[in-house]
Amino acid sequence: MNQKEELAVAQLRRAVHKQGSTTEGFGEITLIRFLVARSFDIDKAAKMFVQWRNWRASFVPLGYIPDSEVTAELQQNKIFLQGLSARGNPVVAVKVHRHVPGKDPLQFKKFVVHLLDKVIASGFRDKEVGNEKLVAVLDLQKLAYKNIDIRGLITGFQFLQDYYPERLSKCYLLNMPGFFVRVWRLVSRFLEKATLEKIVIVSNEEERRALIREVGADALPEEYGGRAKFTLLQDFQLDKPSEEKSLLIT
Repeated sequence: MNQKEELAVAQLRRAVHKQGSTTEGFGEITLIRFLVARSFDIDKAAKMFVQWRNWRASFVPLGYIPDSEVTAELQQNKIFLQGLSARGNPVVAVKVHRHVPGKDPLQFKKFVVHLLDKVIASGFRDKEVGNEKLVAVLDLQKLAYKNIDIRGLITGFQFLQDYYPERLSKCYLLNMPGFFVRVWRLVSRFLEKATLEKIVIVSNEEERRALIREVGADALPEEYGGRAKFTLLQDFQLDKPSEEKSLLIT
């Protein structure tokens, strides 16, 4: 951490304290994520941190969302946790055509938290460092109109932006059908510039080779050019039980 970051972290701790909250128990690397997300604006970063702490306490009171609370979403068998990328980031793959939009927004939000917590926790080495990032691969092959869930897409990305700042390394969109272009333009309006810059629409062979190179053949499923087999999210075993490990998410 350089001198500028050290000063900013100290200022952020004081600003959070002034808002009636605390950064106790949170390391410098975690706090820097909030500073980066708000372009090192101390007041905005402090506000974001306090809002995140309050949200986490109310929405995830146990510290994690157990499988039993998101059974319907898990049973769709649409999310796969693939281990670590070539750069050491956890890789999550989504077969979007298996997604069935639900009628309960709260249930889906819980699933988003369950998913993100487990993916990030899979990148821990013994304990959380605070700067773990994930790589997402969204496969739009076989997508039909019945699978389209604009609200769900916006919710997922907004949760990443608001409650998991600087946790996204890259998001690759594969096999995008023509009709989805208009949907994606609509969703994009709700995303911050920093988020959009991390999203890659893979549309040619050069971009596909870059995907294989950046994700790594050991984590990328065979049908995308790698060597890995698909591993369902619910079948992926963390080094520690997910409930215990998810308690570490900051």
